[in-house]
Amino acid sequence: MGLGEREQTLVLIKPDALKVSLTGYILSQFSEFHTGLRFAGSKIVHVSRMIAEEHYAEHRGKGFYPSLIDYIMGRLHYPMEPEKRRVIALVYSGPDAIRKVRQITGPTNPHVARDNAPGTIRALGTVVPIKDAEGNVVGDRMDNLVHASANEADAEREVKLWFRPDEIMPYMRAYPTEVASKYYFYKDGRLLTQEEAGGVCLVAPGGLVWASDLDALENLLQGKPGPVTLESVAAKYLLNREGEPA
Repeated sequence: MGLGEREQTLVLIKPDALKVSLTGYILSQFSEFHTGLRFAGSKIVHVSRMIAEEHYAEHRGKGFYPSLIDYIMGRLHYPMEPEKRRVIALVYSGPDAIRKVRQITGPTNPHVARDNAPGTIRALGTVVPIKDAEGNVVGDRMDNLVHASANEADAEREVKLWFRPDEIMPYMRAYPTEVASKYYFYKDGRLLTQEEAGGVCLVAPGGLVWASDLDALENLLQGKPGPVTLESVAAKYLLNREGEPA
């Protein structure tokens, strides 16, 4: 399979879409019949704060950032039902995958989508004003039902953030992988090579990892900057773990 045929993109079906039972409709819009694309990976995720903050890292410090994090974690749509807080994460693969998926999702702003692309998925979404403690509107939150990678760089970063390589079929992996030769543990924001009480094993010898993640881990151990942050590596390995805060 050529590189162009393996172009991949990440799609997240967000909590607002799940709450109004749009999952079937959304999947039908992305079907191989409509797009020529195929599933490369899929899973249901209880979104941790770590992965939410890494996913939206570019928005840190903005007024709408806290609301955005609560939104993707499902806290806004299921404030009293933590068991329902989830997203469906999908990887689609095939020629021109990024453009095709974004064409179906439509503009980021649902109001713009309704005006300019009324047949798209996000045209069914809404825009929610965000207010501060005094009741003043400080921004907007786009409840736009789905996320879709914007470009090739974002797609690679996001696929690697939400999925381990062993969650994607071998012949559909688009990015280099390596086999780990030692243990890597995570505890309280620190990377360790020996187990400590309360720590979590991210990777064990023989484990398959993204090559860029392994480079990042090794650089961090040597005190050098890595291609990605420790949190972006750890986040995918901590997803859906027992005891994850709701």
